[in-house]
Amino acid sequence: MSSCDQCLVRNRAICSSLDSGEIAALNTIGRRRTLQAGESLIWEGEDSLLVANVIEGVLKLSTGTEDGREQIVGVVYPSEFIGRPFGGTTSHGVTALTDARVCVFNRTDFDAFAREHPALEHKLLERTLAELDRTRRWMLLLGRKSAGERVASFLLELAERLAPAHCEVQLMPAPRRFTLPFSRQQIADVLGLTIETVSRQFTRLKGEGLIDLPSRREVEIVDMAGLSAEAG
Repeated sequence: MSSCDQCLVRNRAICSSLDSGEIAALNTIGRRRTLQAGESLIWEGEDSLLVANVIEGVLKLSTGTEDGREQIVGVVYPSEFIGRPFGGTTSHGVTALTDARVCVFNRTDFDAFAREHPALEHKLLERTLAELDRTRRWMLLLGRKSAGERVASFLLELAERLAPAHCEVQLMPAPRRFTLPFSRQQIADVLGLTIETVSRQFTRLKGEGLIDLPSRREVEIVDMAGLSAEAG
């Protein structure tokens, strides 16, 4: 495993709370893994065997419905933590949406390390509460917002969370141009809309001068304040 000092997300990941000696100890139980787009890391319903930090790339959390369809229930970005520490089974699968690099730990080894390092446990709790807050906001988005508000909110979140991994988030303004890690159909699935509705909203936002679409996968936010107002 490469030196943690060279890690792109060292100052933003859960291990940021550890000192150099603790990082060295954590280094001994972790390994880097590269995922190709479409490759799965964790499977729904299986025992929780590993956890990981995302270094680069975007991954999706998904679950299967009774009729065999896939529902995307979350998205994981660089510096974020995936997996279920302290036992249990995984309630969703984790699959790379783009080529990705992750720092993987055997779950039992990680659990033992976390119990011996309260600062890491505290960081895990903070991440869990932040994820709970995001879930509540997402419930509001899906339950109360219009199609236009959903798409605008989604684009604003992507602009914020796809900030370059080597930059401190609080010091780096959200990039105005980014590449979508999703297909239009996946965006529709995430937002609870049809692909036709998503395409119409993209076209409308472009027509109103809020965004530009240099290519099918690229988005440029032309009017950040306007898009924020559109998001409600």
